Amino acid sequence: QVQPAESGGGLVQAGGSLRLSCVASGRTFNSYAMGWFRQDSGKEREFVAKIRRIGGSTYYADAVKGRFTISRDNAKNTVYLQMNSLRPEDTAVSSCAAQTGAGGTWGAWGQGTQVTVSS
Repeated sequence: QVQPAESGGGLVQAGGSLRLSCVASGRTFNSYAMGWFRQDSGKEREFVAKIRRIGGSTYYADAVKGRFTISRDNAKNTVYLQMNSLRPEDTAVSSCAAQTGAGGTWGAWGQGTQVTVSS
């Protein structure tokens, strides 16, 4: 079982940048696609970005295309989310997940890290 743990959240002014990190413990990290999700107060959790294994393709929600970049370092069991040109609507708890479940479900989740973007 892989166990993700996020860090790097914080308070940033609109237009600024943050880089989130997710360390996924376990010996099978590079066997799974990894993704980032976010959830703001009163809203449903939404997909942000996904990266598929080593050298895999990346996918982004329309709301973050051109601003966010997902990457991974399998040697460090770490996935990153570089967030540029942040907007107040990006404010959310951001969570890292591994696509470990049967049928491609997101079966392993971190506890989340708070991202707050001031206007």
